[in-house]
Amino acid sequence: MPPLVFTVALAIALFLGIVGGYIVRYLHAQSKKNSLELTLKEKEITAEKKALKIVEEAEKKAEQIEKEAKAERKHLEEKLEQKEERLGKKEEILDERQIDIDSEKESLKEKVEQIKSIKSQLDARGEEADQKLAEVAGLNKEEAFERIIQKAEHERAEDIYERIQKIERAGEEQFETKAQNLLLAAIHRVGNTMSPNLMTSHVEIPSDDLKGKVIGKEGRNVRAFERATGVDVLIDESPGYIVLSSFDPIRREIARVALEALLKDGRIQPAKIEEEVDNARKTVAKTVREMGDKAAYEANVPNLHPDLLTILGRLHFRTSYGQNVLWHSVEMAHMAGIIAEEIGADVAVARAGALLHDIGKTVSHEVAGTHVEIGIRILEKYGVSQDVILAMRAHHEEYPYETPESIIVQVADAISGGRPGARRDSLENYVKRLSDLENIATKLAGVEKAFAIAAGREIRVLVNPTTLNDLESNNLAREIATSIEAQLRYPGEIKVHVIRETRVISYAR
Repeated sequence: MPPLVFTVALAIALFLGIVGGYIVRYLHAQSKKNSLELTLKEKEITAEKKALKIVEEAEKKAEQIEKEAKAERKHLEEKLEQKEERLGKKEEILDERQIDIDSEKESLKEKVEQIKSIKSQLDARGEEADQKLAEVAGLNKEEAFERIIQKAEHERAEDIYERIQKIERAGEEQFETKAQNLLLAAIHRVGNTMSPNLMTSHVEIPSDDLKGKVIGKEGRNVRAFERATGVDVLIDESPGYIVLSSFDPIRREIARVALEALLKDGRIQPAKIEEEVDNARKTVAKTVREMGDKAAYEANVPNLHPDLLTILGRLHFRTSYGQNVLWHSVEMAHMAGIIAEEIGADVAVARAGALLHDIGKTVSHEVAGTHVEIGIRILEKYGVSQDVILAMRAHHEEYPYETPESIIVQVADAISGGRPGARRDSLENYVKRLSDLENIATKLAGVEKAFAIAAGREIRVLVNPTTLNDLESNNLAREIATSIEAQLRYPGEIKVHVIRETRVISYAR
């Protein structure tokens, strides 16, 4: 076959293939289009059905809601109608009552006018009778009244005197009862506890090896510390702490602060000791001033001189029979204020006199004279008013009571110091009392151990179950209680608890 013919035939075949493929593709696309249109048509019909169904349901719900709303509206309208009926009835009743009130008011006015008329007539007749009596007796009204009084006094003098005595006795009893209630109220409102009275301070140490550093070579550190602070350092075999002893609580506090700083720093030598003691003095001085400010604020005594507040703050480190003197003074100020307010005295003077009554104790070991005399000189130096000085100086009855406030301060001092729980025994007496309580029980036959607990209000005794039976244990408890009553003095009651326990042990093998 010639090449030209082959080329023409190939071109024709290629053309026919392209045309045929296009026709096939067109027919396939046309069929797919028709299928997609059918699917869309079906979905549209389904959506229309669902929409119709939703519309029908919505219409049903709307009808139901409308019915319920109509029923509720009808119910509310019925209620409103009932309320309107009740209000209408009440208005009718009120109108009737108003009519009755108006009529009664008119009748009362008429009666008042009648009473006024009758009273005026009686007054006129009384004046006429008085005039006639005066004409007959020859005396006016005042003279007649005076003669009647004189006759009554002459005839009933003894009865009147007895009556006056009875009234005075009743008044004294009432005043006594009122005074007792007033003092009890003051105690109840202000009572608090006080810190124990100790002449030593304990400084805890983390290790007993530090005791050697505190003592130093040949004791030079401890001597330097005692010389700088003026306290005695007691280092014995008791583990865990060092004891600082001094009669001056300020020195003792300075020594405690300085020693704690030295132990924390770890460098203990004479130069460092002097440095820490100086720092401790500044720290304690700041604490003293803060405590003075706090006490004056708590006691509601303003406008005191700053130096006087510093002197007052020194009382924070002083105790008397276990009572912190500064907070004893604050407690007194509250009591004095309560009493002064009740009896009408000067509350500010009573509070100030109570707060400052023991201020002389801050330097009583340095200056000659009683703490009252020293306190008077201190208050005069800082310009405290004479009323406050008169109130504070009679609290120990060294001076006469010149003002009501001076009596109030003395009473508040007695209450604060004498109320239960205000003052405590020393630690040594407390420990001795507990030891005596335990010794009473341990001396008896059959007792193995005894423990005084709850601050001495209970003693628990463990007995040997083989030595004592249950009945003998009951008798032992009674015997211990009787011995305590006979040998010890104590407030309240002490519970004796005898414990007898039997344990049986066996082994299964």
